[in-house]
Amino acid sequence: MQEIKCPKCGEIFQVDESGYAAIVKQVRDKEFSKEIESREAQFESDKNNAIQLAKLEVERNYNEEISKKDFQIAKLESDITTQKAEQQVAINEALSAKDKEIVDLKNKLAIYDKDKEIEINKLISEKNAEITEKENNIQKLKAERELNEKEAQLKEQTLKDKYESQLKYKEEELERYKDFKARLSTKMVGESLEQHCETEFNKLRATGFQNAYFEKDNDSAQGSKGDFIYRDNDEFGNEFISIMFEMKNESETTATKKKNEDFLKELDKDRREKNCEYAVLVSLLEADNELYNTGIVDMSHKFPKMYVIRPQFFIPIITLLRNAALNSIEYKKELAIIKAQNIDVSNFEAEMNDFKDKFSRNYRIASERFQKAIEEIDKTIDHLQKTKEALLSSENNLRLANNKAEDLSIKRLTRNNPTMEAKFAELNK
Repeated sequence: MQEIKCPKCGEIFQVDESGYAAIVKQVRDKEFSKEIESREAQFESDKNNAIQLAKLEVERNYNEEISKKDFQIAKLESDITTQKAEQQVAINEALSAKDKEIVDLKNKLAIYDKDKEIEINKLISEKNAEITEKENNIQKLKAERELNEKEAQLKEQTLKDKYESQLKYKEEELERYKDFKARLSTKMVGESLEQHCETEFNKLRATGFQNAYFEKDNDSAQGSKGDFIYRDNDEFGNEFISIMFEMKNESETTATKKKNEDFLKELDKDRREKNCEYAVLVSLLEADNELYNTGIVDMSHKFPKMYVIRPQFFIPIITLLRNAALNSIEYKKELAIIKAQNIDVSNFEAEMNDFKDKFSRNYRIASERFQKAIEEIDKTIDHLQKTKEALLSSENNLRLANNKAEDLSIKRLTRNNPTMEAKFAELNK
């Protein structure tokens, strides 16, 4: 059961689901009918304006052509009048000359009269021929003017038929739009835009995107997912571009209108979670916003590598980003070569530094051991020196002992010893 409050008396009453749906449908149909009537009035006004503009254009062109033809006719008539006057003057001059010759050369008139008459007749014949030609030109111009009038009428009728045909097509399209909107649910509104983009891509898949991957994003393990993921590889199977697509649409009868910026944060999160380089929002939201109606809108100032487009720019933005990535492949290869060279130099420097460290360590150890050996040798030399001094001292003592032994005699032994003197004296006796 649904509760409804009367806006006039404030009374609250309850209705069942079917009654509530009928009331909502009645309000929606009334607003939709008003919108249809407004658009029909607008189409009728556009048609009348277009027909009126076409009529004014045809009349203006017709009047310009008539003015040109009238000017040409007036000019030709003026030329004819001038030539007739000149012809009359020439005739009068010829007649005057003839009369003068008759007066002056009356005797020779019979001889030259015939020649003068032939000459005058010839001159008159030439002038008549010119007049006839001018009259023919006038008739020709009149015929062209009539033909231009018929062509202008035909163009006017053609434009009228064309605008009536376009108006009929718009009216039929409006009827189809009415029927489509009447049968379209909220889910179908979003799915229709996705199907449109997928169909547009599949039209060119076989010719322009042979190595491309373009499928729906069905992985929602991390909590959310986009609508489509586009990836493309080079001839070696290396991925050089990836795009996360999100399609957004809504019915005109939706109560709460969404904005494009409401979906950018979630789209950027999906792009990073799915390891895509770019993110593109294909949107029909904010239909009256001039920013989004002008073309491809770069939103990188809010989120990195983010774009918002209308459906007609779906294939162009893939082509632009893909071509830019293809152009950058060569630079990436050159950068990889430079990095490899830098790595080789770094490895060489590292190996050389390692060799220097090891050589320094070995030198330090050898130097320490050499110093220790020198110290041991010095200690040995010192010990040998002491041994030498001891030996030399022993030799000196032995020499002194030998000298003392050589100097030893009985007299020395018995000196100051009366007993031994007595004994040695007895032995000598």
